[in-house]
Amino acid sequence: MDIILLQDVTNLGSKDDNVFVKSGYGRNYLIPQKMAILATPSAKKVLAENQKQRAHKEAKLKDQALLFAEKLKTIVITIGAKTSTTGKIFGSVNSIQVAEALKEQGFEVDRKQILIKEDAIKEVGKHTAKVKFHRDVVVDFEFEVIAE
Repeated sequence: MDIILLQDVTNLGSKDDNVFVKSGYGRNYLIPQKMAILATPSAKKVLAENQKQRAHKEAKLKDQALLFAEKLKTIVITIGAKTSTTGKIFGSVNSIQVAEALKEQGFEVDRKQILIKEDAIKEVGKHTAKVKFHRDVVVDFEFEVIAE
């Protein structure tokens, strides 16, 4: 049975893949669970058109992400935190504080897009983080944690 996947299916394929499966698996599980549709000629044409339009949108998003990435490399971010006399932070600095500091600089970045190597930063100093603007655009940037 030839089907088109509507979502990612483990060990089978990704969304919009055209795959061949056993009839029972497709008819009794994938199609009723709304994970797939039959790969009729009209469904294949619709899929091809959707992929063409999605590729155009993806190119625009990637270009915009590259512009944001270039701007992000030029800014300097400092985050204030309450510290002890030894330089240890009371609590920690995480992606939420980094996202707020970026927002103050004019960058709307979701905290889920920010990847910090350590789970939480607990010392004053310079640290690096990554921002994933797009699937293909990931930018490293430095920020500094200072004592308040």
